[in-house]
Amino acid sequence: MDDAIDRDCAVFIVDDDASMRDSLALMLGLLGYRTASFDSAETFLAAYQDRWTGCVVADLKLPGRSGLDLQSELRRRGSRLPFVIITAHGDVSSARAAFQSEAVDFLEKPFDEAHLRTAIEKGLQRERGRLERAVVDREETSKLARLTPRERSVLELVGKGLHAKEIAAALAISPRTVEVHKAHLMDKLGARNVAELVRFAVAAGRRL
Repeated sequence: MDDAIDRDCAVFIVDDDASMRDSLALMLGLLGYRTASFDSAETFLAAYQDRWTGCVVADLKLPGRSGLDLQSELRRRGSRLPFVIITAHGDVSSARAAFQSEAVDFLEKPFDEAHLRTAIEKGLQRERGRLERAVVDREETSKLARLTPRERSVLELVGKGLHAKEIAAALAISPRTVEVHKAHLMDKLGARNVAELVRFAVAAGRRL
Protein backbone atom coordinates (compact mmCIF):
# COMPACT_ATOMS: atom_id res chain seq x y z
CA MET A 1 0.00 0.00 0.00
CA ASP A 2 1.27 3.50 -0.86
CA ASP A 3 2.10 5.34 2.39
CA ALA A 4 1.33 8.71 0.79
CA ILE A 5 -2.14 7.52 -0.22
CA ASP A 6 -2.72 6.15 3.28
CA ARG A 7 -1.72 9.47 4.91
CA ASP A 8 -4.00 11.46 2.64
CA CYS A 9 -7.13 9.46 3.47
CA ALA A 10 -9.40 10.80 6.22
CA VAL A 11 -12.72 9.89 7.84
CA PHE A 12 -15.32 12.64 7.36
CA ILE A 13 -17.96 12.59 10.10
CA VAL A 14 -21.29 14.23 9.25
CA ASP A 15 -23.76 14.25 12.17
CA ASP A 16 -25.90 16.99 13.72
CA ASP A 17 -25.41 15.50 17.21
CA ALA A 18 -22.34 17.21 18.69
CA SER A 19 -21.80 14.47 21.28
CA MET A 20 -21.88 11.81 18.56
CA ARG A 21 -19.42 13.78 16.41
CA ASP A 22 -17.05 14.22 19.35
CA SER A 23 -17.37 10.59 20.41
CA LEU A 24 -16.67 9.29 16.91
CA ALA A 25 -13.77 11.70 16.36
CA LEU A 26 -12.19 10.68 19.68
CA MET A 27 -12.64 6.97 19.05
CA LEU A 28 -11.31 7.15 15.49
CA GLY A 29 -8.46 9.44 16.50
CA LEU A 30 -7.33 6.97 19.16
CA LEU A 31 -7.38 4.27 16.49
CA GLY A 32 -5.05 6.35 14.33
CA TYR A 33 -7.53 7.74 11.81
CA ARG A 34 -7.39 11.35 10.63
CA THR A 35 -10.85 12.91 10.99
CA ALA A 36 -12.87 16.01 10.07
CA SER A 37 -16.35 16.72 11.49
CA PHE A 38 -19.39 18.53 10.08
CA ASP A 39 -22.82 19.23 11.60
CA SER A 40 -24.78 19.01 8.34
CA ALA A 41 -24.60 17.98 4.71
CA GLU A 42 -24.62 21.66 3.73
CA THR A 43 -21.61 22.41 5.94
CA PHE A 44 -19.75 19.48 4.40
CA LEU A 45 -20.60 20.53 0.84
CA ALA A 46 -19.57 24.13 1.51
CA ALA A 47 -16.13 22.94 2.59
CA TYR A 48 -15.80 20.02 0.16
CA GLN A 49 -12.85 19.91 -2.24
CA ASP A 50 -12.45 17.51 -5.16
CA ARG A 51 -9.03 16.43 -3.89
CA TRP A 52 -10.45 15.03 -0.62
CA THR A 53 -9.90 11.29 -0.18
CA GLY A 54 -11.07 8.89 2.50
CA CYS A 55 -14.44 7.68 3.77
CA VAL A 56 -17.60 9.51 4.85
CA VAL A 57 -19.55 8.46 7.95
CA ALA A 58 -22.89 10.27 7.65
CA ASP A 59 -26.06 10.20 9.72
CA LEU A 60 -29.17 9.36 7.70
CA LYS A 61 -31.34 12.02 9.35
CA LEU A 62 -29.76 15.47 9.19
CA PRO A 63 -31.21 18.98 9.26
CA GLY A 64 -31.63 20.00 5.64
CA ARG A 65 -30.21 17.43 3.25
CA SER A 66 -30.05 13.86 4.53
CA GLY A 67 -27.05 11.56 4.53
CA LEU A 68 -28.48 9.91 1.41
CA ASP A 69 -28.91 13.31 -0.25
CA LEU A 70 -25.26 14.07 0.53
CA GLN A 71 -24.20 10.75 -0.96
CA SER A 72 -26.23 11.44 -4.12
CA GLU A 73 -24.89 14.98 -4.47
CA LEU A 74 -21.28 13.83 -4.23
CA ARG A 75 -21.94 11.16 -6.84
CA ARG A 76 -23.45 13.85 -9.07
CA ARG A 77 -20.24 15.86 -8.67
CA GLY A 78 -18.19 12.86 -9.69
CA SER A 79 -16.86 12.00 -6.22
CA ARG A 80 -16.35 8.33 -5.41
CA LEU A 81 -15.85 8.82 -1.66
CA PRO A 82 -17.11 5.65 0.08
CA PHE A 83 -20.03 6.15 2.47
CA VAL A 84 -21.00 4.50 5.74
CA ILE A 85 -24.54 5.51 6.70
CA ILE A 86 -25.44 5.51 10.41
CA THR A 87 -28.93 6.05 11.78
CA ALA A 88 -31.27 5.67 14.72
CA HIS A 89 -34.20 5.52 12.31
CA GLY A 90 -33.30 2.83 9.81
CA ASP A 91 -35.75 1.24 7.39
CA VAL A 92 -35.47 -1.14 4.47
CA SER A 93 -36.06 1.48 1.77
CA SER A 94 -33.36 3.79 3.16
CA ALA A 95 -30.90 0.91 3.42
CA ARG A 96 -31.70 -0.13 -0.15
CA ALA A 97 -31.18 3.43 -1.41
CA ALA A 98 -27.84 3.64 0.39
CA PHE A 99 -26.56 0.39 -1.07
CA GLN A 100 -27.81 1.28 -4.54
CA SER A 101 -25.52 4.31 -4.29
CA GLU A 102 -22.70 1.93 -3.32
CA ALA A 103 -22.63 2.60 0.43
CA VAL A 104 -20.11 0.42 2.26
CA ASP A 105 -22.49 -0.28 5.14
CA PHE A 106 -25.71 0.86 6.83
CA LEU A 107 -25.43 0.75 10.64
CA GLU A 108 -28.23 1.34 13.13
CA LYS A 109 -27.50 3.21 16.36
CA PRO A 110 -26.41 2.16 18.88
CA PHE A 111 -23.83 0.25 16.86
CA ASP A 112 -20.85 -1.79 17.96
CA GLU A 113 -17.64 0.22 17.57
CA ALA A 114 -15.95 -2.83 16.06
CA HIS A 115 -18.61 -2.97 13.34
CA LEU A 116 -18.09 0.70 12.54
CA ARG A 117 -14.34 0.27 12.43
CA THR A 118 -14.72 -2.71 10.07
CA ALA A 119 -17.02 -0.70 7.80
CA ILE A 120 -14.67 2.30 7.76
CA GLU A 121 -11.63 0.15 7.01
CA LYS A 122 -13.54 -1.53 4.19
CA GLY A 123 -14.38 1.92 2.80
CA LEU A 124 -10.77 3.08 3.09
CA GLN A 125 -9.54 -0.08 1.37
CA ARG A 126 -11.94 0.67 -1.48
CA GLU A 127 -10.66 4.25 -1.61
CA ARG A 128 -7.00 3.19 -1.58
CA GLY A 129 -7.69 0.79 -4.43
CA ARG A 130 -9.34 3.57 -6.43
CA LEU A 131 -6.43 5.93 -5.82
CA GLU A 132 -3.87 3.28 -6.75
CA ARG A 133 -5.75 2.59 -9.99
CA ALA A 134 -5.78 6.33 -10.68
CA VAL A 135 -1.98 6.41 -10.29
CA VAL A 136 -1.65 3.50 -12.73
CA ASP A 137 -4.02 5.23 -15.17
CA ARG A 138 -1.92 8.41 -15.07
CA GLU A 139 1.26 6.42 -15.65
CA GLU A 140 -0.28 4.53 -18.57
CA THR A 141 -1.63 7.76 -20.07
CA SER A 142 1.86 9.25 -19.84
CA LYS A 143 3.33 6.20 -21.59
CA LEU A 144 0.69 6.35 -24.32
CA ALA A 145 1.56 9.99 -24.96
CA ARG A 146 5.06 8.88 -26.00
CA LEU A 147 3.77 6.66 -28.82
CA THR A 148 3.83 7.65 -32.46
CA PRO A 149 0.54 7.56 -34.42
CA ARG A 150 1.69 4.36 -36.15
CA GLU A 151 2.58 2.71 -32.84
CA ARG A 152 -0.86 3.63 -31.50
CA SER A 153 -2.47 1.99 -34.52
CA VAL A 154 -0.42 -1.17 -34.04
CA LEU A 155 -1.23 -1.26 -30.32
CA GLU A 156 -4.93 -0.88 -31.00
CA LEU A 157 -4.88 -3.82 -33.42
CA VAL A 158 -2.81 -5.90 -30.99
CA GLY A 159 -5.56 -5.28 -28.43
CA LYS A 160 -8.11 -6.63 -30.90
CA GLY A 161 -6.17 -9.89 -31.08
CA LEU A 162 -4.73 -9.49 -34.57
CA HIS A 163 -1.45 -11.24 -35.45
CA ALA A 164 1.50 -9.57 -37.19
CA LYS A 165 0.39 -10.56 -40.71
CA GLU A 166 -3.15 -9.34 -40.08
CA ILE A 167 -1.88 -6.05 -38.66
CA ALA A 168 0.44 -5.68 -41.64
CA ALA A 169 -2.43 -6.17 -44.07
CA ALA A 170 -4.66 -3.74 -42.17
CA LEU A 171 -1.99 -1.02 -42.13
CA ALA A 172 -0.45 -1.80 -45.53
CA ILE A 173 3.01 -2.40 -44.08
CA SER A 174 5.23 -5.47 -43.90
CA PRO A 175 5.01 -8.05 -41.08
CA ARG A 176 8.66 -7.24 -40.30
CA THR A 177 7.76 -3.58 -39.79
CA VAL A 178 4.93 -4.64 -37.50
CA GLU A 179 7.39 -6.63 -35.39
CA VAL A 180 9.68 -3.59 -35.18
CA HIS A 181 6.76 -1.45 -34.00
CA LYS A 182 5.79 -4.11 -31.43
CA ALA A 183 9.35 -4.13 -30.10
CA HIS A 184 9.25 -0.35 -29.74
CA LEU A 185 5.86 -0.61 -28.00
CA MET A 186 7.13 -3.17 -25.50
CA ASP A 187 10.11 -0.94 -24.72
CA LYS A 188 8.08 2.27 -24.32
CA LEU A 189 5.28 0.64 -22.34
CA GLY A 190 7.50 -1.57 -20.20
CA ALA A 191 5.82 -4.79 -21.34
CA ARG A 192 7.93 -7.88 -20.68
CA ASN A 193 6.22 -10.05 -23.29
CA VAL A 194 3.48 -10.01 -25.91
CA ALA A 195 0.86 -11.15 -23.39
CA GLU A 196 1.57 -8.07 -21.25
CA LEU A 197 1.41 -5.91 -24.35
CA VAL A 198 -2.03 -7.34 -25.15
CA ARG A 199 -3.25 -6.71 -21.58
CA PHE A 200 -1.96 -3.14 -21.78
CA ALA A 201 -3.65 -2.62 -25.15
CA VAL A 202 -7.00 -3.88 -23.86
CA ALA A 203 -6.81 -1.73 -20.71
CA ALA A 204 -5.70 1.32 -22.68
CA GLY A 205 -8.23 0.85 -25.48
CA ARG A 206 -10.58 3.50 -24.15
CA ARG A 207 -7.77 6.07 -24.22
CA LEU A 208 -6.50 5.34 -27.75
